[in-house]
Amino acid sequence: MKDFDGATVLVTGGSRGIGKEIARAFAERGAARVAIGYFRSDRAAEETADELRGLGAEPVLVRGNVASSRVADEVSALGPLTALVHNAATGVIRRAVDTEDKHFDWTMSANARGFLSLVRAAAPSMPEGAAVVALSSLGASRVLDNYALVGASKAALESLVRYLAVELAPQGIRVNTVSGGLVDTDALSYFPNREEMLAWSLEHTPAGRMVTTRDIAEAVLFLCSGASEMIRGQTLVVDGGFSLPA
Repeated sequence: MKDFDGATVLVTGGSRGIGKEIARAFAERGAARVAIGYFRSDRAAEETADELRGLGAEPVLVRGNVASSRVADEVSALGPLTALVHNAATGVIRRAVDTEDKHFDWTMSANARGFLSLVRAAAPSMPEGAAVVALSSLGASRVLDNYALVGASKAALESLVRYLAVELAPQGIRVNTVSGGLVDTDALSYFPNREEMLAWSLEHTPAGRMVTTRDIAEAVLFLCSGASEMIRGQTLVVDGGFSLPA
């Protein structure tokens, strides 16, 4: 089913992991242009671009810090976006008391301020029926080891989503969040307790399996589709039930 036939979409953090899966899903559903934002790996971005071409979409590479004015200008130049997905994320993985102000500023800038910058750049030209989706995590509302700064930035992100959902509703733009459970991607390599995290998550997920990148992508595309017309400012949790038991 070609839900996004002819659409132009932007996925930040789109060269690897969850972002790449979201970009591929848009291409599979008919998107004509898929812009992927990325920060460092040109090789990964080019490989993803080749895959998108193979799926019939025109790839556009947007390289740089998502919070920079240059990237905002490039996003504005993309023209009207059917969907903007902010998946890019970074942060310092330490206990809160072991962090410095520069760590807080970097994490908050990329994960929350960068999102606002992208929306400011894209929203004026987005058509009625367009959608914005931000990717969050359970750490926005739960306490995870070494996750204080990222968790705080994700909480700020979810708050921005609620405000933007109300502010952009008159333009017919929907704004929502997908909060995913633990997904086994390269991003987990930054956590010193990666293996323990994966084992714990699998053991305590009622669905009986780990969340996959495709699970997250399907939720994002649902929120970008017309089927979610009356869902505004909400956080859709995709964790197989992990966060439910006391």
